[in-house]
This record gives sequence, C-alpha cells and structure tokens, in this order.
Amino acid sequence: MSSTTTSKAKPSGSGAATAVSPTSSLSATASAESPRPKNVTTSSGKTGPSDGSDKWLNAHYDPVASLYTFTTCMCLSDINGDGENKLIVADLGTGSYDMKLKVYRGTTLMNENTIIDLPTGVCAFHMDNNEHRVPAIAAASGPFIYVYKNLRPYFKFTLPPLEVNPIEKDLWNQVKEDKIDVVILQEMLEGIQRESNEGALTVRSLRFLMIPDKEQKMDFANLYKNTPLKRQTVITCLGTLRKTNADDDAISCLVIGTECREIYILDPEAFTVLSKMDAPSVPVFMTITGLYDVEYRIVMSCRNGNVYTLKRGTKMARQCFELNSQPVGLERVGKSIVVGCMDKTLQSYTTKGKKLWTVYLASSISTMGLMDHRQKGYKAVLVGLTNNQLQIYREKYLINTINTEATVTGVQFGRFGREDNTLIMVTKGGGMIVKILKRNSILDEKMSMARGPPAAQGQKLNIPKKTKTFVDQTLREKENGIVMHRTFQHDLYRMKLTAARAFLKSLDNSMSPISSNPAEPLKLSAQVQGIGPTFKLSVSLQNTSINHPSINLFISFLFDEKLYSLQKALIQVPMLVPGLNYSFETLVECLSDKGLSDVIKVFVLKETQTAPIITAVINMPVSETVVVV
Repeated sequence: MSSTTTSKAKPSGSGAATAVSPTSSLSATASAESPRPKNVTTSSGKTGPSDGSDKWLNAHYDPVASLYTFTTCMCLSDINGDGENKLIVADLGTGSYDMKLKVYRGTTLMNENTIIDLPTGVCAFHMDNNEHRVPAIAAASGPFIYVYKNLRPYFKFTLPPLEVNPIEKDLWNQVKEDKIDVVILQEMLEGIQRESNEGALTVRSLRFLMIPDKEQKMDFANLYKNTPLKRQTVITCLGTLRKTNADDDAISCLVIGTECREIYILDPEAFTVLSKMDAPSVPVFMTITGLYDVEYRIVMSCRNGNVYTLKRGTKMARQCFELNSQPVGLERVGKSIVVGCMDKTLQSYTTKGKKLWTVYLASSISTMGLMDHRQKGYKAVLVGLTNNQLQIYREKYLINTINTEATVTGVQFGRFGREDNTLIMVTKGGGMIVKILKRNSILDEKMSMARGPPAAQGQKLNIPKKTKTFVDQTLREKENGIVMHRTFQHDLYRMKLTAARAFLKSLDNSMSPISSNPAEPLKLSAQVQGIGPTFKLSVSLQNTSINHPSINLFISFLFDEKLYSLQKALIQVPMLVPGLNYSFETLVECLSDKGLSDVIKVFVLKETQTAPIITAVINMPVSETVVVV
C-alpha cells in the first residue's frame, strides 16, 4: 500500500486497499489524500526521492484486486453517457477458466460478464448515429468478437472459416467409415503438418496429435468423427479506425489481426468485412491512424521481428523496418513509431523506416502504453519495466519515473471518472494502482534542459586561412567535377564487378565456410592452436537445417607434404543432428625449420559426390624453431 492513507479510511479484509465508498468519485478520493512530501524516510533510515509521486496524487491502491490482464485488454470510455469514463478490463482469470469482462466505475466493480475463451483485446467504439451517443464495447476472444451495448451482450461476430486441407478432410471421412485406424491417421496427419505451413491443420487434428495414448486416440476419434470438420483462426490484436470524421464520438470500424496473417476491417453497423488485407507474418501489436473513407495507415509489428505498414487500397503489407529482437510493445507518437524490444531497448523510427534514436533501459520491458496529455498538447510513451518501475519518455528523454510495488503488466492513461489525467496500472500480482497527475505538474523540464544544440557548438573553431593551393584545388574540382565523378563511378563499378566475380568463383568452387546447397546446409569453422613445430587443428561442423540430419560425410585436408604432416588426413563424420556443434581435431607437424608457412585447405565431402560441399582455407602460422638444450 502507498505510504499515505486516505483520511477517515480503514483497511478492510486482508488486503490493504484504500477504502472508498461506492458513491464517491475518483476525484474526491484523490483530494482527500494528504500531499506527500518530496522525500520520504525508508525503513533503513535513508531519505530518498518519493518514486515520482511528487507529481502524482495517489487516488487508489488495491493489491488484492485479482486482475490478470494486459494493456491491450484495457480501455477507458463513457459507456453510459453520464459524463464519467469507466474502466473496461478483459480479465484473463486463471488462464484457463473464469475469464470475465469487468467494468469499474471509479474504484468499484460496476458490472462483469463471463467470456468463454481467453481475451486478446478490448476496445470501445461508436457503431451508430443515434442521438444518445453511447459507445459499445468489443472484446476479442478466440475467433469471435463479442459486442456489448449498455453492458449487455448485443452481437457476436465470427471470423470467416478457413479452407480445410482436402487430404485432412478425406482422412477424417475414412475414419468415419472405419476404413483406417488411428496409427495410419496419425502418420498421415504428421506428414501434412511437416509439409504444410504453420496452422494448416484444424484444431481437432492438432488435439489428436497431442494425445500420447493409443486408446485415448481411439476414443477421441470415435467421439468427434461424426462432427463436421472446421478450421478457424483466432484474433491476435484488435483496434479501431474512424470511418468518416475524426470526432471522438464518430462511427468507428473495427480492425482485426488474425493468426492466419490476415487483417480485417469490419463495418460497425452491419458487421460485414469492408476490407481484407494480408500480412507476411502474424500481427501482434497494431496502431491505426486516419479515416477509412479518406486515407488511413495501419502500422503493425509481427512475430518475425519486422514492422509493416498498410495503406488504403493496398492488399499486402509493406515492410517498414526490421528489428534486432522481438517487439514487446508498439506506439505511434506523431509521425514517429516507438517500439519496445526484448533486448531492453526503446527504439524510434519514421514511417519510412529511418531510425531516429535508441534508448537502452536498465531492465526488460513488461508493457507499453501511450500518454496523451490533451490539455498541454503533447504525447509520451509509458514503459513498464520488470524492476518495478514505470518510466515516461517524451521523445528520447526520460521525464518521470514511478516506482511500484510489483511489475506493471497493464497501463492506461486518460479520463477516468471526471478526472482528465488519470494513470491506471495493473500489476503482475493482480493489484490495481490509480494515480492522478497534479494540475501544476510539469513533466517536460528535462526536455527543456536538453533542447537546443550542445554548448560546444557555440565555440568558434580555429580554422586556418585559405592557402593558394587550396584555392587552386577548389577551382580544379569545379572545372573538372563531371570528369572526376565519372572516374569515381567507373572505379566503383569495377570494384563491384571484381567482388561479384570473386563471390561467384567462391560459390562455384565451394570456397565459402557456409554451404549454399539447400540439401546439405552446413557451417564450417577451423582454428589452429600452438606455436610449432606441432600444431593442433580444430574443425567445427554444424548442421544448420531445421529437422534434416546429415549423414555419409567426410573431412579431408589438402596441404604441401614437403612442409606439413597430418596425423589424420581423412576424418569420417558421424550423423550430424541439426543445431548441435561437432568438433574434430588432428595434429599438424611442420617438417621445415626454415621459417616457411603455407595454407591448408579443409574440405567437407559427401560419399556420393565429387565436388566438396564447403571449403575452408587456413593460413598456417610460422613454426617456432626447436631449441635443443
């Protein structure tokens, strides 16, 4: 619990939540708190900063709120039209059951509805032009979108079914007619799974392959063999797109990202598919700007570590930029895209893919959110870290840090109740923290200090005077600029041609340490140890394929027999399991004492082929002379 307590409030039950009456507003709760000092004394007697709370009012803290959710499953909206924004949370429950859609009015649970499957996103949107402007709630769960209006179930949209593999369908029909047994069914389904892309099988077949016992497989097949075979995808991300105008209460379309790498834009009134677009990978995070009827842009990060963009009229996403590691959050601030990655970095790019800046964080990112301060007209990025901190970044500058009791997994900033600038955080242990930004708080003082050029730019440089040689050289370059540029381009093209010829020659002669043959994807590296006259030659060989082992391989050496003698001139390689690194060693003895050295070529050969698969060239060091004592 926070170190400050609400006046006339007593903790109830085992939790340390701030006691708030159901009828009291959030602003009343925050104003009842005594202002916290800028420095607090810890239990160890040390005085330190009050975790950034000098700029925030502690409105509510409930460590036993029992919330299991993420930022994508939280939103703020006035769903009753009474001028008070409510907090809508799609609670994941235990992860396997007890999933619910909860609505909080202030700090009191106002309503909850049961969700059948795990929710992946929730948002509020206006679906009609009725006089009473009340938004609806859309919750994505599995292949369905559940729409609630006036806190009651209104409509359920189901994603279009996918085409079932004809071989898989024929197999289950044969099971229905008792023509094949479960052993053959399992072998055929595993063959389809190996040859097809990810997600090519139906849920029934995938569940069948997961059953270990043969009798249980037979019971499962007999139970579901008469049921029609269906293949459905699931929703991975959810967002809204204004349809005609950009007002806050304008009609909005739903934008859906699915597991089958497709993007759907739904009509908010008839819930029909307005547009369908494809993505190269599965989208996981998505930001949307613009209007559907005019121009819009969808920026999404996918599981392959790339960020793509979609515009109006396009059917296939265009790659914007590639990340160094997997993304854990994506926000758009103005014309820049801010991405949080698993390598503890916060990166910013333009919409054309140009990198602007990178911030290295002290801990891994747990969640990200957007702070839109409309009164002061700026946006910032909320970054939750695993070291129990919530940091606020405006551009690349850290403007505020809030210490929490646990790791923040969900964060929302906006109007909550009747307070415009409210920060809501959900922690990993299920707690809920509500803070209100003070009206006189300034969160951009660090930016004002960092703005402008550095002080070093104000110092005059000691530039020498222009000499006659410099002036003559400048005039010569002006007169012969075209000829000089053509000469440079000609030399550049010759260098590129020479490099391309050398690369082609290395491919033809298998001189590359990485195999270009897709049938035998191997990686070779060699190392020489010792000072001579006896050296130790270590060869590392790795199979880089996914599930294809390599067999019948040999390692051979080509060297000058007048200079060197090898203990093993031919090494038989055992079966190479994919992903493992195998090491082979042999001793090399230098026969000359005149300080000569040469190269030793290492070949990886296959038993049925004459040409080597890969080759490595080792420059042997000069051998030390033997000192006889």
